[in-house]
Amino acid sequence: MRFQQQVEKPPEVSLKIWTCDSDECNGWMRDNFKSDEKPNCPLCGHAMIEDEKTLPVLENFSAVSLKKNK
Repeated sequence: MRFQQQVEKPPEVSLKIWTCDSDECNGWMRDNFKSDEKPNCPLCGHAMIEDEKTLPVLENFSAVSLKKNK
């Protein structure tokens, strides 16, 4: 018999996201991962609109987000 390690799911919260405005594209990104105030879709280049989605909590440690906090 094999023992399986139980993995805990990370907590989920309702977060602000950006979704692609194009009907043909399913692109979206978390607000804390955007590179501009009003980002364009990285997949198709169309404008993105603000939305909300329930997602697992992730931290963004990129240099871009660190510069914004200073």
